[in-house]
Amino acid sequence: MIRKKGILAVSFGTTHINTLQSCIGSCENSIKRFFPDYEVRRAFTSGIVIKRLKEKYGMRVDSVGQALARMKADGFNEVIVQPLHIIPGIEYEEVGKIAEEYAGRGAFGEIVLGKPALYDYDDYAAVVNALKEQLTVPEKGHAVLLMAHGTAHFANACYCELQMVLKYNKLDGVYVVTVEGYPAIEDIIPLLKSRSIKSVTLMPFMLVAGDHATNDMVGTGGGSWSSILQREGFAVDAYMHGLGENTAFQDIYIKHIKDMQLQVNATV
Repeated sequence: MIRKKGILAVSFGTTHINTLQSCIGSCENSIKRFFPDYEVRRAFTSGIVIKRLKEKYGMRVDSVGQALARMKADGFNEVIVQPLHIIPGIEYEEVGKIAEEYAGRGAFGEIVLGKPALYDYDDYAAVVNALKEQLTVPEKGHAVLLMAHGTAHFANACYCELQMVLKYNKLDGVYVVTVEGYPAIEDIIPLLKSRSIKSVTLMPFMLVAGDHATNDMVGTGGGSWSSILQREGFAVDAYMHGLGENTAFQDIYIKHIKDMQLQVNATV
């Protein structure tokens, strides 16, 4: 019997079509190239994003539950659910619960959940190496601020570990700052001043350069990072590319899928 195998690539999603294609679509295409025996499908975790894409562009994207229900109806025997999330936070846990629910029902012969980008120590080293593909060591007086999402979930500590790994890799001028966690932009400014930083480059540490990057990072409103930093006397520029464009970053997800593939093959 031929097993029908699928990979469900799950991300939060974005309504920015260009970055959807260049980041999310690019990750999915890499997965397709590396796993030609699997059918790759897409799901978003944001109901708002799904709704807006349908209303504005007529684009249909499934939620995780909808995508798995469709894969069951289409006769898949083996499913690898691979989140394209950065940390194992709330979104990742929700995806895991849905996958567990389908596993408990025996809906598929095998269904497994891959890891987000930052999980094991090797992932942190791989993420730092991937970042080196996009940035150089900041010169004296200059810093790079990575805009991470942040969360009230304890997984916010992943960003602190990443900061340490950046330091150990002699990237002292690169700082991880969050939109909705710690440290916030207000927390990092005194540190930058104490280190005589005069100019900064802002860069999204997110899969896509979407709403947060466009509005919270470089928006024209007074509350954007760019506006806040300029009022504090810093010269500011921005690197408007999501991590999903970085092939070295995509390779982290590829490795996690390979790990799950080995796990499935060991039980089949």
